[in-house]
Amino acid sequence: MEFVSSLISTDGFILGTLVPFLFVLTIVVFIHELGHYWVGRLCGIGATTFSVGFGPEIFGINDKRGTRWRLSLIPLGGYVKFVGDMNAASTTSTEHDPNAKLSEADQARAFHNKAVWRRAATVAAGPIANFILAIVIFSVITAIYGRTIADPVVAEVRTQSAAEAAGIEVGDIFVSVDGAAVETFSDVQRYVAPRAETPIVMRMRRGDEELDLTVTPERLEIEDRFGNKMEQGIIGVTNNSEVGNFRNREYGIGESLWMGVKETGWVIARTGGYLSGVVTGREKADQIGGPIRVAQVSGQVATLGFAALLNLAAILSVSIGLLNLLPIPVLDGGHLLFYLCETVLGKPLSERTQEFGYRIGFALILGLMVFATWNDVTRIFNAS
Repeated sequence: MEFVSSLISTDGFILGTLVPFLFVLTIVVFIHELGHYWVGRLCGIGATTFSVGFGPEIFGINDKRGTRWRLSLIPLGGYVKFVGDMNAASTTSTEHDPNAKLSEADQARAFHNKAVWRRAATVAAGPIANFILAIVIFSVITAIYGRTIADPVVAEVRTQSAAEAAGIEVGDIFVSVDGAAVETFSDVQRYVAPRAETPIVMRMRRGDEELDLTVTPERLEIEDRFGNKMEQGIIGVTNNSEVGNFRNREYGIGESLWMGVKETGWVIARTGGYLSGVVTGREKADQIGGPIRVAQVSGQVATLGFAALLNLAAILSVSIGLLNLLPIPVLDGGHLLFYLCETVLGKPLSERTQEFGYRIGFALILGLMVFATWNDVTRIFNAS
């Protein structure tokens, strides 16, 4: 009985972890697939299945256009199967004539019979929908809650830090970083965090003069309130309420929308920078996580409130959008790469070439999933 109570309590597995995880992932996946479906409809492409999740169907209904809307057992993704698709990856039949088993009406709305720009628009719509979702969520949160900001003033310089080595002093005011204007102290923190061991030119105001100082952030491991560890750039300065003038700033609708765009752009830049850093060896790959990690973080963030959970959904939406744009066959980016080749060559790549590409892509994605899961499991054991 005690075991059951621990499962269904608000800090237990079901309500504390599983429900927040499914809430976040379902929103992100649904919007991604809705992007594919909606633009596909605008391009005259018919859809036979719209599924949230994979595997056996739990519940489903048919609409008047012949699309089966279904909720499936395995909630780790989703797909839209268009008319003429052989499978959920939107690959066409490898038979000599893919139209052989389609009626005349279905041939007119089959995915593979549409112009390449219509297919490309339909495929790109999924990741774009993820970015739009992030903008909407960030904008709504900003409009409702505003933001706590602080003036970019240095309250303390840590001894033997990068800031001290560069000559930054208490009372200095950040004006710009690498030419980008600074308005709040968090602007500096955000710019520095992903640039460990990378020189940054910081313009500081000291009294009546401005001077440019080159600071190279050191790479340090930090720990958040939940005990999660990560590495990021630190220069060794702090701010406080005495000099920072901490305050909550409210934003109008237009300002909130612009802040949502800026926040989404920052998450894209931060995520893209990390991924490129992993490829070049500048960043460690241990921060790459899979479903276990997402579930764990969802449960942790849910304890901070609904707004925090929505914020996580926005960040995850950006990550999924970027992941799907990678030029790997099976992913949306891989399809777009094939369409680019088709546009340049004036004809589709051969079925053999595409099939080979899909096999390589599937192997890469499978390897990434295994690696991410290994990171998740390792992180859990190291924390215990």
